[in-house]
Amino acid sequence: MTIVAATKYVDLRDMEVLVRAGVEVVGENRAQDLERKHAEYGDAFRWHFIGHLQSNKAKMVNRICELVHSLDSESAARKLAVPALVEVNLSGEESKSGIAPDDLPGFLKLSSGIRGLMTMPPEVSEPETSRPYFRRLRELAQEHGLRELSMGTSQDYQVAAEEGATLIRVGSVLYRE
Repeated sequence: MTIVAATKYVDLRDMEVLVRAGVEVVGENRAQDLERKHAEYGDAFRWHFIGHLQSNKAKMVNRICELVHSLDSESAARKLAVPALVEVNLSGEESKSGIAPDDLPGFLKLSSGIRGLMTMPPEVSEPETSRPYFRRLRELAQEHGLRELSMGTSQDYQVAAEEGATLIRVGSVLYRE
């Protein structure tokens, strides 16, 4: 399992703490922040893109990242040259990105670089509530022969690990004081 340190709220000057702590993989949510942080700390980390990917940012992400966790549009899929995980919206929440589970078979035909799936369950106070979403994502991945599962955040990473996560995105649990 790979822990991805989510750096959405980490200021550029605070990235040095992650270097000293021995963090190997960071995940950035915003393309402009990814570019700035990579310019300063390029070789210090392996870079993942974990936010919503707009197709006009694919060229920059191709240059910097080894993996995209959040592929959910045909236009981005056609421009992406690095491996990706398809974001699946299992909760059906309008506020969340991702494709519907029923659209997955067709979406997987868009790119040979798709290695797995990612999901973001609803925010919950009890981590166990995320289990059905993680289990369903694992089942979908197995149905389609995909090996990577990006699921779990600071709120529910233990449940995600129990359900087979290969990548866990944590942020606030790392940066609490």
